[in-house]
Amino acid sequence: MVNLGKVGVWAMECRFGDHDAIDLAAAELEELGYGTLWIPGGIDGAVLGDITRLLGKTQRMTIATGILNIWKQEPEDVAAWWHALSGDHKARCMLGIGVSHGPIIGETWGKPVAVTRSWIERALAAGIPAASMTVAALGPKMVAMAGDLTAGVHPYLVTPEHTTGARAMLGPGKVIAVEQGVVLEGDPAKARELAREALAFYRNLPNYMNSWKRLGYSDADIADVSDNLLDGLFAMGTADAIAARVKDHHDRGADHVCIQAVTGKGLEGALAAWRELAGVLL
Repeated sequence: MVNLGKVGVWAMECRFGDHDAIDLAAAELEELGYGTLWIPGGIDGAVLGDITRLLGKTQRMTIATGILNIWKQEPEDVAAWWHALSGDHKARCMLGIGVSHGPIIGETWGKPVAVTRSWIERALAAGIPAASMTVAALGPKMVAMAGDLTAGVHPYLVTPEHTTGARAMLGPGKVIAVEQGVVLEGDPAKARELAREALAFYRNLPNYMNSWKRLGYSDADIADVSDNLLDGLFAMGTADAIAARVKDHHDRGADHVCIQAVTGKGLEGALAAWRELAGVLL
């Protein structure tokens, strides 16, 4: 099983931007003690090159995709890339895969669970180990399928209650590696405004809207981006308050929580948050 550690980082800032600055940030995250660095690949097909580079710039930390978009990568091509990695790099690589969203993919969009299952089965046949894959699973059918075919799940923009449900469905022995947005800001109004800005890209995507409704949020909560929705999806406030949310996920069955620092200040702002939070999370 790939060692993710108890706490990691999910970072858009470590995917897009100056490579030298990103590489230094990854090395610092490793020294701080974060177990995994997750970088996004949902909007393009070039994330594997960045994974290779970051594996080469680190020594112990796992590097993961959150996500590898199955519409933009053929599983046989990903398998060829994976087989070319060294043994050490394979041991430190987690492929979080995802089906993306109909409005992004367009007319080629198909049934999410069936398409994802087919992609994973082809990846397994091409030699990628199940232990090296997780699925960005939100709904129960996708969670169950991920448990059957891969190491587990990597859900995004969910609440601790989702973690409870995923663990009940998966049982012991399967990985739950949950993303948790965090806003290290003492002013609740400012914190919620940052969270609301971070949610702007996602709030009209059907997969997320359906997920939030399953978690008990109303149409009005979603349409208005209510404080209730923001408080459920994001951990906000002091470092101790954020640590309490991370602990809540762990207590409910998460193996790994990757924090996404919402600062509005780019890589330097995120780094400042990761440094402060390392003191209470690691």
